[in-house]
Amino acid sequence: MKGPLFYSKILLFGEYGIIKDSKGLSIPYSFYNGALKKDDNTSKVAVASNASLKSFVTHIKSIDPEIVRFDIERLLDDVNAGMYFDSSIPQGYGVGSSGALVAAIYDKYAFDKITVLENLTREKLLKLKSIFSAMESFFHGSSSGLDPLNSYLSIPILINSKNNIEATGIPAQQSKGKGGVFLLDSGIIGETAPMVNLFMENMKQEGFRNMLKNQFIKHTDACVDDFLKGDIKSLFSNTKQLSKIVLNNFKPMIPKQFHALWKKGLETNDYYLKLCGSGGGGYILGFTEDIEKAKQSLSDYKLEVVYNF
Repeated sequence: MKGPLFYSKILLFGEYGIIKDSKGLSIPYSFYNGALKKDDNTSKVAVASNASLKSFVTHIKSIDPEIVRFDIERLLDDVNAGMYFDSSIPQGYGVGSSGALVAAIYDKYAFDKITVLENLTREKLLKLKSIFSAMESFFHGSSSGLDPLNSYLSIPILINSKNNIEATGIPAQQSKGKGGVFLLDSGIIGETAPMVNLFMENMKQEGFRNMLKNQFIKHTDACVDDFLKGDIKSLFSNTKQLSKIVLNNFKPMIPKQFHALWKKGLETNDYYLKLCGSGGGGYILGFTEDIEKAKQSLSDYKLEVVYNF
């Protein structure tokens, strides 16, 4: 048995801001993916995944049936028979490893499921998001449900506000384009929950709240609009501001050894870095108008280009 593939995701814009109603833009990233499998794999990874699924089933049983119902009997049979999630998505890297697993379980075991083939109204998208939020909270303590939504639908999702999300199209990639979005590997595994807790603590300070509303959210919203319109000049101007705001106000979310690298990008304009997900490790997201220049500037690091301008 091998289930369908579910992709990783990249939240291009909206990290932390979407908790406070900023815009956001999330795109599927097919380079990494995962699928449910049931075979004789006895590797450490498969055994650990199966054990984690057993705990996850306990959580799924506790979800209010008014939100979603599952074929628990069949799910339990498969888990007890050794089912595991075979995934190439790195964990703790901000690219949605738990989201893909949640999407796979919903796809295979949910009753009355909403499918990709339907006319995806806003109501249906919000219903899916609330189902996925309830499921994914097992992994993060609290979850917006966006990662699984992106993985399940495999289409870009535009977040206008908490209660207003839509499937969207993004400008076609320019395969010969000089500019691009890339992932930079920090080499450190990040944990979402402590970073989100830290953010919530900071939100108790008036100065931080004002910065979030008047600077961070303002430039995040502008970046989303610029990206969707294909206004590259304005996009890079706003991304630079966003990168600066993050360096000044979200330092604990940036691994220490990357502070200087972050600053170097702002000073040289070779690239601009921003958080990929909650930060604290995992991937760092980079934007550049000249990918070759960025590669030279970051020659000690491996860049993975995810989108070309």
